[in-house]
Amino acid sequence: MKNKLIATGLLTLLSITTLAGCTSSQSASISSDPKVVAKEAKKEGKVVSLGMPDPWANWGGSWKDLKTKYNISHTDTDMNSAEAIHKFESEGKKASADITDIGMNVSPTAQKKGILAKYKGEHWDQIPNWAKDKDGYWMNAYKGTIAFITDKKNVSEKDVPKSWSDIKKGKYKVTVGANPASAAQSQYAILAAAHAFGGDESNIKPALNFFSQLQKENRLSSVDTSVQNLKKGEIDVGVLWDFNVLTDRHLIDESRYEVTIPQDASVMSGDSQVINKNAKHPYAARFARDYFLSDAGQINIAKGYARPIRDDVKLPADVKAKLLPASAYKKVYTIKDNDVWNKTTLKLGQQWQTEVTK
Repeated sequence: MKNKLIATGLLTLLSITTLAGCTSSQSASISSDPKVVAKEAKKEGKVVSLGMPDPWANWGGSWKDLKTKYNISHTDTDMNSAEAIHKFESEGKKASADITDIGMNVSPTAQKKGILAKYKGEHWDQIPNWAKDKDGYWMNAYKGTIAFITDKKNVSEKDVPKSWSDIKKGKYKVTVGANPASAAQSQYAILAAAHAFGGDESNIKPALNFFSQLQKENRLSSVDTSVQNLKKGEIDVGVLWDFNVLTDRHLIDESRYEVTIPQDASVMSGDSQVINKNAKHPYAARFARDYFLSDAGQINIAKGYARPIRDDVKLPADVKAKLLPASAYKKVYTIKDNDVWNKTTLKLGQQWQTEVTK
């Protein structure tokens, strides 16, 4: 499964450099008519992605559908958000990839680079405003919410945390990942903690104070939040996206782990599917994004334990049963200003080193 790392140094570089040409005659000539997109996508017959492997949110279900239903083949090279952005930029008009899946918080960086094509597609109106760029340069196909996964072999049933406040008074170790300052999942975990203690995307100081206290108590673990480490029992309480912990629990042992959305505060976000301005298969890339947002594509995503971005899609009972009930998501925040959060994450690495792990 893909590790959504966002290298701080590379993102800093990306944020201060720009691509010379921010418009493209190719992308400007591409039709946005859904019927034309579908027809031309079938002619192209191929789509190449970066960082969209089969297991992640069950992308594989939709890649398989595109092949069997429309004869559009697919290849992927697994890489993190920063690497994908860099590849789009460095290859320019010699692009080898058509579409990628990047952290929503870095989507403004990619957009400012002038390397993305805008496309709203068929389901634009059904996507909540917080999960899309107003011009269609990026949009999310699924939601991820920060959750706790507790190994009940290491933590007694009565001590399983239901909130950040519970963690504060606990005795077990907590991990938000091996490199929390530069992993998107970990950054959102930090933001969720900030909300719990009075902060937001412009003020993560309350979270840094919280994790600093855990560090002083020798309760902040730097173990990577991988399924392998969970299985080996090296994690007491991990903080990850809900679809990742639900997948991991399913892969190891449903009865061994407790999965909880923190009741005092969590953050809902997701990754954005963006199209390369210089895509060699521009219609297939657009058609793929349309398919992810179709009823069938959204159901595929739910089969991968991720919550569809479209609330109007009716999930089959067996698929809905894979997800946590809506009642678990009582106090969940979304990003009010993605540009502000983007700037905050670029500074997070240094803040984590000086204020938490010092």
